Amino acid sequence: MLRSLVGSEMCIRDSINAEYGVRNLLAMFAFYLSLAVIALFLAKPAYNGLCLSLAFVGSMAGSKRFESSIDEYNRLQDDSATSVEGREKSYAQLVNQYYDLATEFYEWGWGQSFHFADRRKSENFATSIVRHEHYLAGRLGVNVGAKVLDCGCGVGGPARNIAQFTGAHVTGITINEFQVNRGNTLCKQQKLDDRVKLVQGDFMKLPFEDNSFDAVYAIEATCHAPDRVGVYSEILRVLKPGGVFATYEWCLTDKYDKNNAEHRFIKKAIEEGDGLPDMCHTSLCSAAVEKSGFEMIEARDAALDGHEGGDPWYRPLTPSWAPWKWPRFQFNPVMFAVFPYLLKGLEMMRVVPSGTSKTQCMLQQGGIGCERGGATGTFTPMWLMVARKPTKAKAF
Repeated sequence: MLRSLVGSEMCIRDSINAEYGVRNLLAMFAFYLSLAVIALFLAKPAYNGLCLSLAFVGSMAGSKRFESSIDEYNRLQDDSATSVEGREKSYAQLVNQYYDLATEFYEWGWGQSFHFADRRKSENFATSIVRHEHYLAGRLGVNVGAKVLDCGCGVGGPARNIAQFTGAHVTGITINEFQVNRGNTLCKQQKLDDRVKLVQGDFMKLPFEDNSFDAVYAIEATCHAPDRVGVYSEILRVLKPGGVFATYEWCLTDKYDKNNAEHRFIKKAIEEGDGLPDMCHTSLCSAAVEKSGFEMIEARDAALDGHEGGDPWYRPLTPSWAPWKWPRFQFNPVMFAVFPYLLKGLEMMRVVPSGTSKTQCMLQQGGIGCERGGATGTFTPMWLMVARKPTKAKAF
């Protein structure tokens, strides 16, 4: 009887041990399967990030644009050394030096379209950028084959997207020679060089004949102009009668209070970090469009359109520890603090040119200003203005 009980107990114990063994094996299998899934999930972002980073460092190797440019740029933005009037007078130098410094950082950290966009439900960062461009293109009302001007085109990301979306031929103009060369290279790589061409020029003195374009757009670009009436008047001149001009403009909003220290910091940080001579209120931009001779169709803050289930335009500037949440990952405290020192080390090894780390710090300042401006509602990068050139000249 006793032997029978002992034998039964041992059988039960063996059965329990076997059951635990199977459970442990299943748990280990699930654990390693989870690791494999996570690794596969992170592999593509990590690979893409590595490729972008290698291209970023490689593009700057041997460049001589940084060292002298960053010091002179900082001097122009230093209020104790240069007044607002001085910056406006030197706008061409200021903006050209800024994009000499910033272009590769923008393309590495943001993409080929140098602008913001709110994210709607089911969109990711890239699709929100394209949708934002397509909306503006839709306001132009152009046909296939139309001639369109992108005023302040960067490396031509929006120009290529809009050419594909509308079937138009897009000419982009930027003051910066490096951007022209880079943009035309990208157009050729993407087999769009027959429909998109970038040229170098100053949008305060556009190098085109009167009535040359069926439509003109500008995406977060004419904020670099020292005089809004001046740049809008040039756009009016090259636009055909009845043609539409549509723009997203960087502006201070009604919430901005010049007597508020934080608001003044936000304004200055954006100007310093984004190559602006001076930033103005939405009302001044709207008035300048009408003063230039346009008939205003619509003016509103597109940042207030609503993005239920998505994110506001400034969310990509807020930090994230998740490497797949790009570009937010680059703004987490570790990346934010370490990256300038990493660049300084690469400068010492002569992998990147001297002045690269100073440029990164300058751009970080702009990111802080834009994020705080968005969070407080004192700044918008998407003051939407849609206007038409009258079919007959106005009598003054």
